[in-house]
Amino acid sequence: MNARVQVVETDKYARCVKASKAVRWDIEADVIRGRQFEIMRKFLPDGLTLLDRNTSLTEAEKRLASQVQGRTYANIFGLVERFITAKLLEMGRAHWLGDQDALEALVRFSDEELKHQSLFRRIDSMMGEVLPAGYRFDPDPNQVANAVLGKSTWAVLVLTLHIELFVQNHYRQSIAPDGNLSALFKDVFLFHWKDECQHVVLDELELRRHDASLTHDERDRGVDDFIALVGAIDGMLQAQARADVSYFAINCGRLIADQEADGLVDHFLAAYRWQYIVSGAVHPRFQAMLRELITSDQFARIDAALAPLNRSMG
Repeated sequence: MNARVQVVETDKYARCVKASKAVRWDIEADVIRGRQFEIMRKFLPDGLTLLDRNTSLTEAEKRLASQVQGRTYANIFGLVERFITAKLLEMGRAHWLGDQDALEALVRFSDEELKHQSLFRRIDSMMGEVLPAGYRFDPDPNQVANAVLGKSTWAVLVLTLHIELFVQNHYRQSIAPDGNLSALFKDVFLFHWKDECQHVVLDELELRRHDASLTHDERDRGVDDFIALVGAIDGMLQAQARADVSYFAINCGRLIADQEADGLVDHFLAAYRWQYIVSGAVHPRFQAMLRELITSDQFARIDAALAPLNRSMG
């Protein structure tokens, strides 16, 4: 790496540290502030739940469905941040005796992700206080993290960038503009978004730094690992869609026939694929990063793996 590039990257790390200090927040004092979730309001907006496409549910049923999806949305983030924290702590080792701005930026990144995990555990408990009993979220964060961290660092860093890019778009394009959501739910993801804005910069810096050390074959294995991780995430989403529809059907106040339930599972799965896979994969910044790092053939392999998920959304 030439000296000019090194100076530019050091400055980016330093700016991330400055931004982290400026937006520092506390779960209880700044986010929750003694409030509860407003059960008469939606949690997730239609732009993420895709419930505006559903004509079989009443408005009250759509509100409950948005709350179920909103609880899963928070739990998914609590889960993925377990492996993100571990990987970025690992990446920080390279800076121990080098760029101290980079080291501080990654330490702050890890501290913020730990805080996010605590936040999502807290709000899951709070949602449980206002929603009916019986909700299930079965994936174990440590088991998932172990499985993800067993893949190549390149794949984990690409997945992390993918996740943190869609977090930003979800908040800016769907959550922030919707005035019909629970105010507390909106604030949870406002403060989450504030941290993720600088996390994306760090993701890109660390991915480029790591990628520069790889051979073509190592990067090619990373592409395969990333595709495998997306497939594993989709399997988890399929199971959660079934669990969430079962919970919804028990609590919506009427009998849901088997055919309608099957349709709701398809709808929830389409929403989850949009939320956690497709919205990140089509993000222009993510696509630009992939095209910068990998060959056209490798890009085509990723695109082909994602194509069935895109088509399944209708």
